[in-house]
Amino acid sequence: MAARLALACLALALPPTLGACAGRDRQPDAAQGPIWQSQLRERALVMLADAARDENALIRANALEGLAAVPMRARPFVFDGLTDRNLGVRYAAAMLAGRLAFPDAAPLLRDLLDDPDPSVRAAAIYALSALKQPVDPGPLAGMLLAGEVRTRAQAAFILGEMGNRSAVPLLREALMRPAPNARLSDVRLLNLQIAEALAKLGDTDALEAIRAALYPSRPEELEAAALAVQIIGEVGDRRSIDQLIYMAERGEAAEDVMPAEVRLAAASSLAQLGLPRGDFIADEYGEDELPAIRAQAAFVYGQVGSERSLQRLETMLNDPSPIVAVSAAAAVVKALSGGFG
Repeated sequence: MAARLALACLALALPPTLGACAGRDRQPDAAQGPIWQSQLRERALVMLADAARDENALIRANALEGLAAVPMRARPFVFDGLTDRNLGVRYAAAMLAGRLAFPDAAPLLRDLLDDPDPSVRAAAIYALSALKQPVDPGPLAGMLLAGEVRTRAQAAFILGEMGNRSAVPLLREALMRPAPNARLSDVRLLNLQIAEALAKLGDTDALEAIRAALYPSRPEELEAAALAVQIIGEVGDRRSIDQLIYMAERGEAAEDVMPAEVRLAAASSLAQLGLPRGDFIADEYGEDELPAIRAQAAFVYGQVGSERSLQRLETMLNDPSPIVAVSAAAAVVKALSGGFG
């Protein structure tokens, strides 16, 4: 490969196979103009509002997350979600009520402190804390140390989101607690969630465990690798950029190519780290036979946010799978609303 091309790619912190270095012209982000972008955004918002009323709980929850980039449009659906019959929707609504700062949601959140599902109770504690409302965080310790694996992982995530460094000793203790009868793969995911929480609370040593998961040596470690890739983007670990690029690449041999979920997650995290040139990876999977993969490709397009990515998303709004269409709508809104922290 020509030295000039290699140096140009090096300057972008990308290998020669990625993004503009693949030899594809990129269109300027304003090619379609603000009117088209405004119409596309409004179409996506209307789709998400409709989806927030869908009979399918997964669609409702994803629609809520998508609307979060425009808090006032999300507000009525967040309040509806706090009393939704589905625990996943209640969880999403509680987290958003805190994250989007809806103080008048406090009475409904207090009701959720007695929810039958521990994850929903944990989300209610987070939200009330975020709203500066008096709430006892003590139940999170019990969930983290003695709950089932899913509950422990959720409690760890929420402790990281709450940002209270006093939780560090508790999280470290949780790493040492066994998980009886749990699958090894689930324990790996739990430990990564705990490490993520520690990293968010300033424990830089926890980053090493996350980085180590980026080097899977067996197929059963790939699920943890995909989660680690996502965490790297969330915590902003730029030291892992080179490994993320390697994971996103398409190797010369089939056995050198990471699964779609890992490659797409790497492209997304690279965008979060300031390298939004992974749309060509989304191109590879935008028409995949699996809706979940197409939905993940849509998410990557939203992270990239280029004119070209928005054009791809406009097409994906018509996907026959509702989950893909909602993911595309959420990606459009994210890209055109400044994202959601």
